[in-house]
Amino acid sequence: MSNDVDVMVLDDESMVCERLRDPLVEKGYRVETFTDSQSALERLAAKHFDVVVTDLKMKGPTGLDLLHHLRTEAPTTQVIIITGYATIESAREAEYGGVYGFVTKPFKIKELMAMVAKAARKAVRARGREPQP
Repeated sequence: MSNDVDVMVLDDESMVCERLRDPLVEKGYRVETFTDSQSALERLAAKHFDVVVTDLKMKGPTGLDLLHHLRTEAPTTQVIIITGYATIESAREAEYGGVYGFVTKPFKIKELMAMVAKAARKAVRARGREPQP
């Protein structure tokens, strides 16, 4: 399935993007990374992503802004928010906004990879495709 899945990684820290990109690519996902949320929003207007992994707090549009945008513009896209600034309020807003997952930094790559795989399966089913093993 992973060969048919597009994943966007958005974090204002390039190190986080790099840390996630390599294992995702190794699993066969098509991955694009962004360190600027406005550029990511522009890319989302041009291309559908099955899974978006985004930081919560960034300069410009936040991860919650992207979540709200995707719920109206690309409802099958599954969003995973990662943050070093988790609060009950932000987690609650993300949950009400339809986030797939909410992960605090520092996170374990293996756990995040498992979450991406589950989110990808859900996105593929929502788009009317059957996931491939």
